[in-house]
Amino acid sequence: MRMKFEDSEENYFFSQPHQPFFVLAFVNAIVIMLIFMLSYKGVINIGISPVSFHAYGLIYLMFTPAFFAFLFTTFPKFTATPIITKKQYMPIFNLYYLGSSIYILGSIATPIFSSIGMFIVLIGHIMGVLILKNIYNSTKMKERHDVYWILKAMIFGVLSHILFIIAQLFYMPLNGIAVEIAIYLYMFMVTFSVAQRMIPFFSHSMEGRNDTLMKSVFILLLLHVVLESIVTNSSFIVDILLGLLIGKELLRWKLQFPNPNPLLLILHISLFWIPISFILSGLTNAISLLSDVSFLALDTHALMLGFLFTVLIGFGTRVTIGHSGNTMQADKWTVRLFYWTQVVVVSRILLSLAAAFGWNFMILFDISVTVWILMFIAWAVRFFAVLINGKKLTNIEA
Repeated sequence: MRMKFEDSEENYFFSQPHQPFFVLAFVNAIVIMLIFMLSYKGVINIGISPVSFHAYGLIYLMFTPAFFAFLFTTFPKFTATPIITKKQYMPIFNLYYLGSSIYILGSIATPIFSSIGMFIVLIGHIMGVLILKNIYNSTKMKERHDVYWILKAMIFGVLSHILFIIAQLFYMPLNGIAVEIAIYLYMFMVTFSVAQRMIPFFSHSMEGRNDTLMKSVFILLLLHVVLESIVTNSSFIVDILLGLLIGKELLRWKLQFPNPNPLLLILHISLFWIPISFILSGLTNAISLLSDVSFLALDTHALMLGFLFTVLIGFGTRVTIGHSGNTMQADKWTVRLFYWTQVVVVSRILLSLAAAFGWNFMILFDISVTVWILMFIAWAVRFFAVLINGKKLTNIEA
């Protein structure tokens, strides 16, 4: 099926891969969280578990297209290969657009349509990873350390996607390990692989690369997933080790903090959330293992929001501005958006702490979802016109 999006070769919106994929990812971020909130509170009924809808939607319909938005733009630069053409990325976008729509609408109407949507998205996911794999195999560059780990993590993403679908359709016990693989071996590894390459470069860090870092991080993440698949919350020692290892590495980079450039500050903040999140994860998992206290997934949300979400907004803003001919600087509006990301993170952490203390956390639940939705609406108001028609920004001075 050829979608109408391919009709106009001159359509600006589809002229660069990051544009349609970012818009789709950010629209999905709003819609998925709105449906999740309403279904979790019992306002509407959906055909699958609200928590499963939340997990699948954000992992594969929000973060994954955002990853393709970034990697389809930067992977050829990392490997000194030709750019990914519109003919290559448009079929993948069409599959993601179609699959996302069917999955989201099907969750309200009937689970059958949700399953169809998942399979369509999976096909697009596989096709996208195959493009990256072909680029990796075709590059003449001898130094492929960073792109190796990015590609490896993207392959784990396909594996977790397949396991998630099998779990939803046939064998629900697989759901836990599918989500663990998706969070730690896929989303975190992709994002950290890119971040440890690009953020020190943007920040003019003069420290040399630590060639053992990614291998050490991967081994510990793999151990985390194995332990969690055996006994929930048993990875607390590994989590603390990850926090200490990455924290030590960040100190070695000697990043200026706070950085006067907001476009760098937001990226630095995202990095510092990594050791905080893993150490917090280790402490809360240890408490949960030894008691009946539940922190309502504080470990994964601190990492996913503190690091992934924050760096997504940072990199997404940077790519959007830089590839549209606008001046690479953050105005007042953008700076406020960056600060708002931390409101999103803190509100979700407070939600988990309230649950742990046995308080009624539904008010904080509503607040955490609302600040998330407002974040993406505000970002869309500022930057969707840039992505869709190449609008030149009028800077609002800080």
